[in-house]
Amino acid sequence: MTVALAAAALAARTASSFQIAAGRRGAAAVLSSSSSASRAVLRPSLSSSRVVASRLMSAAAADTDTETPALVHGRVSRGALASPDARTVTDNLPLILSHLRSRRASDETVSAAERIASLNDDRVSLIQARDRALSVRKEQSAAVGKLMRDGGEEKHGEALAEAKRLSGEAADEAASVEEKLAEIEETVGGLLASIPNLLDDRVPDGNDDGENEEVDRWGDPSDLPRELGWPDDFEAKWHDDVASGLDGWKAENAVAMSGARFVALSGPAAKLERALSSYMLDQHSNVNGYTEASVPYVVGRTALEGTSQLPKFEDDLFRIAKESHTCNGEDAFLIPTAEVPLTNLHAGQILEESDLPLSYVALTPCFRAEAGSYGRDTRGLIRTHQFHKVELVKISSADASDDEHELLTGHAEGILKDLKLPYRKVRLCSGDIGFSARHCYDLEVYLPSTGEYREISSCSNTGDFQARRMALRYRPAEKAEEAGDKAEAPKGKGGKKKKKAKKPKPQLCHTINGSGLAVGRTLLAVLENYQMPDGSVVVPEVLRPYLGGLEVLKKA
Repeated sequence: MTVALAAAALAARTASSFQIAAGRRGAAAVLSSSSSASRAVLRPSLSSSRVVASRLMSAAAADTDTETPALVHGRVSRGALASPDARTVTDNLPLILSHLRSRRASDETVSAAERIASLNDDRVSLIQARDRALSVRKEQSAAVGKLMRDGGEEKHGEALAEAKRLSGEAADEAASVEEKLAEIEETVGGLLASIPNLLDDRVPDGNDDGENEEVDRWGDPSDLPRELGWPDDFEAKWHDDVASGLDGWKAENAVAMSGARFVALSGPAAKLERALSSYMLDQHSNVNGYTEASVPYVVGRTALEGTSQLPKFEDDLFRIAKESHTCNGEDAFLIPTAEVPLTNLHAGQILEESDLPLSYVALTPCFRAEAGSYGRDTRGLIRTHQFHKVELVKISSADASDDEHELLTGHAEGILKDLKLPYRKVRLCSGDIGFSARHCYDLEVYLPSTGEYREISSCSNTGDFQARRMALRYRPAEKAEEAGDKAEAPKGKGGKKKKKAKKPKPQLCHTINGSGLAVGRTLLAVLENYQMPDGSVVVPEVLRPYLGGLEVLKKA
């Protein structure tokens, strides 16, 4: 299918979905008793789905004025919508589905979104049934009180018994419906955990990393070889061969004790790795304004759910045996990135807008099982189970979110520029962008051994997606005129002071994260780009103070 035909097909499906949704909003609610509604929730059937679909289609057919939404990159624009919650999914199902299709989401994920919307209809019916039951209980309880005051059982024995019976039945009915509602809430919560973030309108449509959009390119791959004096016939070696030439590559030793995808470094290579880490931390904390943090390397399930690694990506994590350790009674995991503990430092808090943005930097080891990557990048430092990374995290207000994302990305780019490493900046397409990200840049560094650009940093704006999951909010600052009105506290009628205006309602924070940079991949880029024909490695100028002024690394 051509791109044009595919876009046309998506537009047709989206338009149809919007007509159905409009029909749902316009159709009169058909309410059944709470018991029948409960059975519908617990035992959904294909026939009932067909009845609902038929009813919605009939209602939609009557609504001929529904406008077809404009498409952006083949999907419905997210507009001002926040990250998906149950209400957003239900009220904007066609938009949600168009973004899932754009992400090339699985059929299971698409079905989960549709199920959320369906369950919300059931939820509304149950709430109405519960409210009716509570109303009956209230009326009959009032009747019992009135009858008791007017002679009690001696005068109204039969009527009093009937009122008590009806009140008790209504209370039992309300309690039963509450249980069904709790079941729905739990089901919807589980389904929502599988729904990714909505996409920013700038995210291009595409299937995979081959369709990412190049935004910028810095440096010429021939500049460093020219500066270092590489001969024209010099063939750049792989970084592991360069490190071996320095007697610093101990991969076989690491595999012998830890298994595949583990690496050990020693001597000049290990010192160069440490110099890179220290330089990055100093640059971000002393120059770029980040607060350096030291965080746990073990976190519980709730923390990983907050940053959305769980439940979807559990196979990529290293779990600690329960017999060894739990986190406050929860399953414990090694961190896949410092993004998890850094962002969760403020989980459940309400921050003041005047304190935002919060900017953190941390150097940690990262542990990833790399499930699904069997056979890929098995050589060298590209893809390992354990690696060090300098992570950048920002917590911002909604209005400052995009600017902070650009700033953070620029800080990561600054490290590459200081190291004189050629790189390109790409905007991830809809089929390659991460689960929690609404907009993401990848920085790809040039590797002369293969003549390719490889990812060295990924900088994501998740909007309020993570903050919603970890209940991270901020209270907007009061506008100057509102603060002035409060100070004056004008008097109302009768000389009484008017009630003070309420504080602004807390809003969800936005979270931004990115590598600043992945230390192992930066090490391999330096080894390859600064290698010399005699096997030595020239030390980048910005790293020399961290190596005691050493200019060239050689085998000891």
